[in-house]
Amino acid sequence: MKEAKKLKIAVLGSGKGSNCQSIIDAISAGTLNAQIVCVISDVSDAYILERARNNGIPAIHISAEPFITKLDGEAELKYIETLQKFGTEVVVLAGFMRIIKKTLLDAFPSRILNIHPSLLPAFPGMESWKQALLYGTKVAGCTVHFVDSGTDTGPIIIQKVVPVLDKDTPETLHARIQEQEHKAYPEAIHLIAGGRIQVVGRKAVIS
Repeated sequence: MKEAKKLKIAVLGSGKGSNCQSIIDAISAGTLNAQIVCVISDVSDAYILERARNNGIPAIHISAEPFITKLDGEAELKYIETLQKFGTEVVVLAGFMRIIKKTLLDAFPSRILNIHPSLLPAFPGMESWKQALLYGTKVAGCTVHFVDSGTDTGPIIIQKVVPVLDKDTPETLHARIQEQEHKAYPEAIHLIAGGRIQVVGRKAVIS
């Protein structure tokens, strides 16, 4: 029986890359039929690049200057050129602290994923676990979604729920959410690799 073609993914990150590691681990365990073709960071000493090197994955630093919060202009074009050079089919954002703009979105339509530490549409934006705790919610969680032109507004693929405990601190709640992130991201990519997701309007329909 012919082995199914591996989905070629590229990971973009700015920090430690624990979600990238969860994807690497799932591939190594044989539970995710994918290949990470490259890891790109806007931060030269980001640990996510070290994770890539440790696993024989091309690790590339591309500065996003002069912009502070977005990926735009010449830098955006360099990212697109590099992603295409490696044959990227799906772009995975793993703690990439940049706003994605139209040119990159158009280069990979409905093929850019993000993971957000809340049950969207609740608490978009920064430090959403702190927002949930301050608001007094009884549950929190994480969401894997397609990226669109809004802030954490794209079609939702997978969500995982965690309870918010009365004794929780921002640190303990965030740690529990991250445990679920490390399960959710490989699961979402597995669905895409299997051709099981179709975007219909606002919905990511799973077959």
